[in-house]
Amino acid sequence: MKIKNVLVDTTLIVFGILAAGFGLKGFLLSSHFIDGGVTGVSMLVADLSHIPLSVLIFVINIPFLFLGYRKLGFTFALKSAVSIAGLSLCLAFVHFPDVTHDKLLTAIFGGVFIGAGIGMSIRGGAVLDGTEIAALLVSKKAQIVRVSDVILILNVVIFTAAVFQLGVEPGLYSILTYLSASKMIDFILNGLEQYTGITVVSAKGEEIRVAITQSLGRGVTVYQGKSGYGKDGHINSPREIIFTVATRLEVPLLKREILKIDPAAFIVQTSVDDTTGGLLKRKKGH
Repeated sequence: MKIKNVLVDTTLIVFGILAAGFGLKGFLLSSHFIDGGVTGVSMLVADLSHIPLSVLIFVINIPFLFLGYRKLGFTFALKSAVSIAGLSLCLAFVHFPDVTHDKLLTAIFGGVFIGAGIGMSIRGGAVLDGTEIAALLVSKKAQIVRVSDVILILNVVIFTAAVFQLGVEPGLYSILTYLSASKMIDFILNGLEQYTGITVVSAKGEEIRVAITQSLGRGVTVYQGKSGYGKDGHINSPREIIFTVATRLEVPLLKREILKIDPAAFIVQTSVDDTTGGLLKRKKGH
């Protein structure tokens, strides 16, 4: 099983490197557009200094790899170092065709391929850009700042510099590239079936449980609870609290069935990034 996991991770990282390399050499470099993060900084420095991008991507990532080693462990740092070195070698030695000179297509599809590469590498347990490591560490120290906020702030600085260095139009197209890459990373990591957690508090918990499990075929978890304190200061009648996970497409149907049984049911929706194990969906006839 361990060998299988290593092979899967290695395959994901290799395809990630090739996809990111294709996005950079096949689309962005000829149009002088950049991506966000360390890759974007490397592209800006390469434009200023004429040092090869393949060298800069690895060198500028070294401090972040060291931070990753100190905070996230040797295995993660090693896989990330090998991945970034692989991307550098890919940029230096692998030939990719210059796909298009259309600026809009370049920005969008360059971002798509770079995002796919980063997403596959993350799936394989590595990163191709040290920005994620820095953002994670800053977020942990600041506590009130989310990782996404840190990445956003870093990229605002990078794209502001891009506007001054490359010009307004390339800078704006670069922002479009970054947005395209971000969406692709999200797609690779979360997939089409992004899940939503549904918590239902109702006096008709058993009927709702049966409807969800039998009619809709979803797995559920049932908690015992009470409805809190009423106006008289006393705890009101017991309630069953039902938790289930559904795809975004299934949420409207789920809510409609619940409210049909109990129009007064209290329903809370929460975003679910990923799920592992458990019984998400019952097989029909079981």
